[in-house]
Amino acid sequence: MLLFTPGPTPVPERVRIAMSAPTIHHRTAEFKKIFQEARELLIELMKMEEAVMFASTGTGAMEATVLNFCKKKMLVVNAGKFGERFSEIGRAFGKEVVELKYDWDQPAKVTDVEEALKKDPQIDSFFIQICESSGGLRHPVEEISERIKALNPSVAVVADGITAVGVEEIDTSNLDALIAGSQKALMLPPGLSMVGLSSYGIERVGEGRGFYFNLAKELKKQKEGTTAFTAATTLIIGLKEILEILIKDVGLDELFDKTDRRATATRVSLEAIGLQLFPKKPANAMTAIYDEEAEKIRKILKEKYNVYVAGGQEKLKGKLLRINHMGLIDVDQACWVVNAIELALEDLGRREYNGLAVKVFNQLYFEE
Repeated sequence: MLLFTPGPTPVPERVRIAMSAPTIHHRTAEFKKIFQEARELLIELMKMEEAVMFASTGTGAMEATVLNFCKKKMLVVNAGKFGERFSEIGRAFGKEVVELKYDWDQPAKVTDVEEALKKDPQIDSFFIQICESSGGLRHPVEEISERIKALNPSVAVVADGITAVGVEEIDTSNLDALIAGSQKALMLPPGLSMVGLSSYGIERVGEGRGFYFNLAKELKKQKEGTTAFTAATTLIIGLKEILEILIKDVGLDELFDKTDRRATATRVSLEAIGLQLFPKKPANAMTAIYDEEAEKIRKILKEKYNVYVAGGQEKLKGKLLRINHMGLIDVDQACWVVNAIELALEDLGRREYNGLAVKVFNQLYFEE
């Protein structure tokens, strides 16, 4: 079965082997060396001043940033399940939440953010997804964060990059916190989250808030080569291994280029066979297709062609196909996915199979 869901993604064999070594204690010199090397590579990947790891899924890192960056009132872009989650976390901690709500296929507007900040000077923090994976949407985070800092540099800018870090080049110049998760482009099992911090982000956190998700407490320990609480040793060993592959062996420029070409080729080839892209501004992390027969297509893909893609959530349940592009994906596997979708359309009696999806995919992916 080819796993093409936007997380969890397949774990490479070399990483699985590294994680299968005998368990070591998290308070040893042996693990300290691994941890420090993994952290240095993570900082290089995120292009932030510092980075902190938590033994949690990405939602834990989202909670950490809300708890530590919002003093009173937060501005949230809500264009899907994960923007909505930022708002829910804020309310759970008694924060005042101002939401900019958009349809799940619509990117946030710089002017809307600017207007909200001018209208309410009590807003002290801003939260947004780089890729809102509910609908495969890419927000213009770089433009928005630049405008926020021009208006009011004291507003902390937090970007959820869980489905963007490791997928594309991200301009972090105006970001104070950048969130990542293990089971996406980093191709690890779920259970490890990361927060990159800018210089202002570190200053803003101060002494930190909370207990387990206290960023200041955790940062102090992690700079010493250890963790405040029990480390996710196996996942951190895996993180070091995958980052060595992505940064040293493959190279980030090559990784981003291949991901971009694969995503573009997939989108255009599926449009060529009559399918409809969902987001107005697609992210490279995944291709989201809107189709009234999405569940029938998914069922055929899984049962007949050994391809597993994700569906839609909540109001889009049964209406979306979400096809992953994150991580190290063989081009022949990506090509087979679009071919299988074209075959599934023939199975449903919607079009005669003629190999158009494969032809378009290969033309775009391999063009000079």
